[in-house]
Amino acid sequence: MEKFNCKSANQIDLVNYLETLGHEPSKIKNQDYWYLSPFRNENTPSFKVNQKLNCWYDHGLGKGGNVVDFGIEYFRCSVSEFLQLLKGNSISSGISLSLKNDNQQSSNLRIANEKKDNPPDKIIIGDVRTLENKLLMAYLDKRSISQEIARQHCKEVDFCLNNRKHTAIGFLNISGGYELRSENFKGSSSPKDITFIDAQAKSVVVFEGFFDYLSYIMMNQKSVNLQTNFLILNSLSFFKKSLQLMERHERVDLYLDRDTGGIKCTSEALQSDTAKYTDQSFLYEQKKDLNEWLNQEPQVKRGHSFRRSI
Repeated sequence: MEKFNCKSANQIDLVNYLETLGHEPSKIKNQDYWYLSPFRNENTPSFKVNQKLNCWYDHGLGKGGNVVDFGIEYFRCSVSEFLQLLKGNSISSGISLSLKNDNQQSSNLRIANEKKDNPPDKIIIGDVRTLENKLLMAYLDKRSISQEIARQHCKEVDFCLNNRKHTAIGFLNISGGYELRSENFKGSSSPKDITFIDAQAKSVVVFEGFFDYLSYIMMNQKSVNLQTNFLILNSLSFFKKSLQLMERHERVDLYLDRDTGGIKCTSEALQSDTAKYTDQSFLYEQKKDLNEWLNQEPQVKRGHSFRRSI
């Protein structure tokens, strides 16, 4: 899929797309998939997707529509911004967005109460161990992350996808799922969630992905007093849901990507409370993210710390 427009975006299987965002159905009845609303906190599922029609309806909001309608509501963005998000993030992901196929065989549908715990298109975690794989180490070196720091915060994970075994760098989230990265793979296992590292501090540093978190640690190796909590979103879609967690802190430093979605979330946070939230992305304003900036700064790779803005 080389180009995204509304027509092609609306052909994406919405059930599959919700899974890549970390949303699993609470119940399935025939073609209707029921979820806890992705738009707000609730205890009773009120968000329905009809897989045959590939449309959604949120009974709590009284709104519904197609994939594009969902995207602009979920990310609070324009149609063009959502299409750009799909183009920039989803296609490069290791979890592909399958197109809607009305002739899809029932064996490929995730139907409740059927014994299909390990469908071939689902990531199944195998062995988890200390990082040693030479190819993964070479990939870390290309991303300017030392083996020592990577071993402290990540694991080497074997997983099965499409009946093939793969090995990747694994970064654990608070629900037990892994973000998985290698030279040729980018994806995550279920359940997808945030990673929160609690040092009982009054401040929190927020990153979009774990390579930015590792980059921050690299840049502050020589800092004696690095007393802060860390929040790694693992997906920008978790930003709104993590606001309550951020609000518990006196200071929130944002190191989000310098793309449409990251800039938008940062801007909204600053507008809500300029005293609490600080945009630290000025450090890499000419780059996409902190890790890309680190790759261009050899003096930082050697472990020289930098100071956050006050």
